[in-house]
Amino acid sequence: MRDPIADLREIARLLDRHGGQSRRAKAFRSAADALAGLGADERARVDAARAWATLLGVGATSAKVIGQSTAGRTPDYLADLQAADGPLVEGPNPLLAHIRGDLHTHTEWSDGSSPLEEMALEAVRLGREWLAVTDHSPRLRIANGLSTERRRAQREHIAALNDALGEGFTVLAGAEVDILDDGSLDGEPAALDPLDVVVASVHSKLSMDADAMTVRMVTAIANPRTNVLGHCTGRLVAGERGLRAQSRFDAEVVFEACRQFGVAVEINSRPERQDPPDDLLALAADMGCLFAIDTDAHAPGQLGFSEYGAARAAAVGLDADRIVTCWPVDRVLAWATGGN
Repeated sequence: MRDPIADLREIARLLDRHGGQSRRAKAFRSAADALAGLGADERARVDAARAWATLLGVGATSAKVIGQSTAGRTPDYLADLQAADGPLVEGPNPLLAHIRGDLHTHTEWSDGSSPLEEMALEAVRLGREWLAVTDHSPRLRIANGLSTERRRAQREHIAALNDALGEGFTVLAGAEVDILDDGSLDGEPAALDPLDVVVASVHSKLSMDADAMTVRMVTAIANPRTNVLGHCTGRLVAGERGLRAQSRFDAEVVFEACRQFGVAVEINSRPERQDPPDDLLALAADMGCLFAIDTDAHAPGQLGFSEYGAARAAAVGLDADRIVTCWPVDRVLAWATGGN
C-alpha cells in the first residue's frame, strides 16, 4: 500500500534537488500538507469520492498523483522524476563522502519551505551526522527574520528535536545574521550569544564602494560571534531571481581576516550562487583559509546541493581537514567557540 503524502513529498524533494522548480515543489508540498491535515473520517470520505481536487492546496496534477498512489501504483509524475534522477555532478566527487554536516540551512521559521524536522530527517537520509539550522536575523523582514523571542523558541524546539532524535545525529542552533552597513551583526546578544554557530552575510547595499565594503566585511569577520562568512560576493548567476553582479571588495584583505580570526569562507553550493567565484575561491584556498561547504538549503531536496560545493572544493585542491563541514560535531562546536 502506497502513501500519497509520502509520494507528494518525494516529488517535491526531487524537484527541489534539481533546482529551478521551487514553485512546483511548493505546490506538491502544499498538497501533501492539505492531505495530512485531514481527520480520519474526512480523509476516508474524500478518498471514497475521489474528491482530492476539492481540497484547498490540491490542484489537478496533485490530485492525479494522489489518485494513482491511493490505487497502489507509483504515480507517473514521480516515476518520471525518479527515472531522471542521478548525481548532480558528473564524474568523481571525492570530497562528497567526507561531508558530515551543513552550516547554512533555512526552515519555515524564516523563508524556508519545510519544517525543521523534515530538514533534519533528510540530512539523516543523506548520511549526515549534524545539521545547523540558520534562519535569518530580524532585519531581513522579507525573509521573516527571527526576533529574539522567536530565536529563543526555536532553540527550545531544536533541543526537543535533539532529544527525540537521540544519539547519532545533532541539530545545531544557528543563525544567518545580516552584516549591517557598519559591519556590526544584526541581532541582540541575547539572541546570538547562546547559538552554536553564526553565519554572517551581506544582504543589503551589495553595490557599495569597494573600500567601504571591505571595512564592513572585515569588521564582521573580527566579531567573535562570527563563524562563517556567507556567500561573500552576493552574486546571482542563474535562477528565478535573475542575475546580480558580485560585490566589490579587497579579497586579499577579507580572506586574510578570515584566516587570522578562524572564520570559514563559505562555498555556497546553490547553483544560482556558486559563491565565491572560481578565482576568489582559488585565492582563499591559496591563502590558507578554512572553508564550509554549505547548501543554503531552503527545502529538504536542496540539501543535496553539497555535491556542487564538494566538486568546486576539490577543483582547487582542498582537503577535508580544511573544510569545517567535514569535521565531527564535537570539533565543529569547539571551533565555533574559539577552539579547534
